[in-house]
Amino acid sequence: MTTDRMPALYLGHGAPPLLDDPTWSGQLAAWAADLPRPRAVLIVSAHWESAPVSLSASGAPLVYDFGGFDPKYYRMTYETPDATALARRVAAMMPAGEPVHQHASRGLDHGAWVPLRIMYPEADIPVLQMSLPTHDPERLLALGRRLQPLRDEGVLIIGSGFLTHGLPFLTSWRIDAEAPGWSSEFDAWAGEALARGDVDTLAAYRDRAPGMPYAHPTVEHYTPLFVTLGAATDPAAPGTQVVDGFWMGLSKRSLQVA
Repeated sequence: MTTDRMPALYLGHGAPPLLDDPTWSGQLAAWAADLPRPRAVLIVSAHWESAPVSLSASGAPLVYDFGGFDPKYYRMTYETPDATALARRVAAMMPAGEPVHQHASRGLDHGAWVPLRIMYPEADIPVLQMSLPTHDPERLLALGRRLQPLRDEGVLIIGSGFLTHGLPFLTSWRIDAEAPGWSSEFDAWAGEALARGDVDTLAAYRDRAPGMPYAHPTVEHYTPLFVTLGAATDPAAPGTQVVDGFWMGLSKRSLQVA
């Protein structure tokens, strides 16, 4: 078992073609190699919005929650060790008035298994997915704070989204497509706020961020960031922006906090 305190991450999870992109997949693999080896992973993905907090079922099939891609992606598997003990631990950390639903059959969705296949390709680390129960930054920060003790137990906490996600407004689907103005402007704004540790500004994105609402016509890919920031030792301390740049014109900026 690791004795290192794990960091917490916010990462862009891409779509299944990320698995065939040597640049970004190389960045994710190198990032994982630089981290202490986790005892387990707890991941909150943009693709499971459910309240109350719900937890995935160990051994359940993957969720192929995408369409229009090469059939090979629908045959992929990612069978990880049992995470039941972590599920019990997480459930015990939640307030008495906020019950946790243990899902009986839901496996990992692509916001979890796509990046984790790259980061931990041996699939030898237990992975538990938690639903995104709200988009309220304050409530998500509080959720992250509740989860913070897991970091001392060797658990890697990951918020998985995409720093910009204006899919309806993309005009090119090339991986190397130029970023639209709304994407590059939101990315620069968020990057500067993260560098300052300015959680209040990040939480006020609807009013303060350039590029809205095009950067996030729906906000589920942005708000997992607040689980990560809540799990930080000090949310106002600037984290390390490990990955930046764009993929299909969307910001893949990703963060590690201590």
